Amino acid sequence: MSDGPATGAGDVATRAMPALRFGLARPEDVAALTGLEQLEAILRGDLPAPPMAATLSFWIESVGEGSVEFRGEPEAGFLNPMGTVHGGWAMTLLDSALGCAVHSTLRPGETYASLGTEVKFLRPLLPSTGQIRCTGTIVSRGQRTATAEGRLTDLAGRIYASGTTTCFIQAAEGRGTGTPPG
Repeated sequence: MSDGPATGAGDVATRAMPALRFGLARPEDVAALTGLEQLEAILRGDLPAPPMAATLSFWIESVGEGSVEFRGEPEAGFLNPMGTVHGGWAMTLLDSALGCAVHSTLRPGETYASLGTEVKFLRPLLPSTGQIRCTGTIVSRGQRTATAEGRLTDLAGRIYASGTTTCFIQAAEGRGTGTPPG
């Protein structure tokens, strides 16, 4: 994709996937940070982006408290037998944006887990669709649960899928180290 602006009414500028460092942050590097500070550190390159973002060609474009925007590049390698981008790619992009909207509200020492995510597909994605924009926004944030909603659109604003999630919020103590089993 080019770095130049997209064309058409309501379009958002297309941006190339930024050069990111991928991996997992060490627990001691994030323990004192809010969720928003963690996500901002990924954007700046101070913390690594999760490895799955490289595999699936998507990234965080912007973040604020309770909201996030991801961008993604649907590729031919994501096609299903019917010749459209597999719904799992769209679902994962939505799940990431929804989860990061919740993540952006975490206090230091909190973590979350998805309780359930629902996605509605509205039109098929193709590699020719071009760059995709996925937004996630908090609907409700309590002490133990949070809900978020999101939309997957092309850069002209046409909607391809929408989704919601509910997440369980808990203290990070007793959780794993973030290191994959080995």
